[in-house]
Amino acid sequence: MGVRAGSLVGRVVLAAVLAGLLMAGGTALAIWWTARQDARPKSDAIVVLGSAQYNGVPSSIFAARLEHARALYQQGIAPVVVTVGGKKSGDNFTEAEAGRDYLANEGVPRKDLLAVPEGVDTLQSMRDVAAVLRQRGWHSAVLVTDPWHVMRAEKMADDSGIDAASSPTRQGPAVQTRTTQFLYIMRETAAYLLYRVTGHSVAGAPGIG
Repeated sequence: MGVRAGSLVGRVVLAAVLAGLLMAGGTALAIWWTARQDARPKSDAIVVLGSAQYNGVPSSIFAARLEHARALYQQGIAPVVVTVGGKKSGDNFTEAEAGRDYLANEGVPRKDLLAVPEGVDTLQSMRDVAAVLRQRGWHSAVLVTDPWHVMRAEKMADDSGIDAASSPTRQGPAVQTRTTQFLYIMRETAAYLLYRVTGHSVAGAPGIG
């Protein structure tokens, strides 16, 4: 009896491990597939997810996102570009302010720029943006972020009440090498599954908390 019970427990554990591996593999594949898509419907706003900034100067990852958003704005995808993101302790600028000023210096009229200087991770940023959009009677947005971040960002935006599509950037450090891409996909797989299971976000990774 004891041997049979032990065998049953072993099978259950093995089945659970296999199920977990299949779930993780399926999620990683979905992240990879979603990263290859690019949706640009006419929307109320273009929302740029924040990333690191250094005394008001966007990091290379952030600048790549901002340049992509500027191109979408010039194509008439939306009349407003929303930059989002708070700041770390000791910073003089928020990510949202750094992004807004960068775009203004690149020729986007300030009247068409809106900074939402809140949020330390993607989930909080999406909730803050959703609140701002509702206040203005806006509902739809095209999200701009790195390809591997798209699936999680879009899910969080949808859960926050935004009718969201995504147009990921194809430039910048996040897409330069296969090794970088693999590491980002692995991290995003864990972060996405964490969100689906617990409803919480994760912060602290380079540029895509």
